[in-house]
Amino acid sequence: MDVRSPEASAARSRPTPSRRALQIAVALCSLVPITAGGAGMLLGPALVAGTGTPDLDSHFRYLSGLLLGIGLAYLLTLRGIERRRAHYLLLGGLVVVGGIGRLIALLANGTPSTVMLFALAMELLVTPLLTLWQFRISAPHHP
Repeated sequence: MDVRSPEASAARSRPTPSRRALQIAVALCSLVPITAGGAGMLLGPALVAGTGTPDLDSHFRYLSGLLLGIGLAYLLTLRGIERRRAHYLLLGGLVVVGGIGRLIALLANGTPSTVMLFALAMELLVTPLLTLWQFRISAPHHP
């Protein structure tokens, strides 16, 4: 039986500087998919390259809605971030898979705009780093 003192429980629940820094980083980074996803839902393909067919517009706005949802889901992980390992695995995996799709487009079609390169860096560099950081923060909570 694991009996812990109230002092030990309080010490574990106190925010550490690294935990607080991760919360701030995630909050700031989540603004990217929230903003881009919201703009994509409202503007459709005109956000990046003009208009297209109704099918292209529908697909673009749907994917923008997913992007918005991912950003909002990251915001929901801020409270109790040290206990959200499964959320970070799922969200991070989704973002990286999307980034792989963007990388395939780069390899197939050439270098995209600076905005798309920024998105690629967020998907294949920043997101995995945030996920690893969250794993480090959550390590004491996962034996």
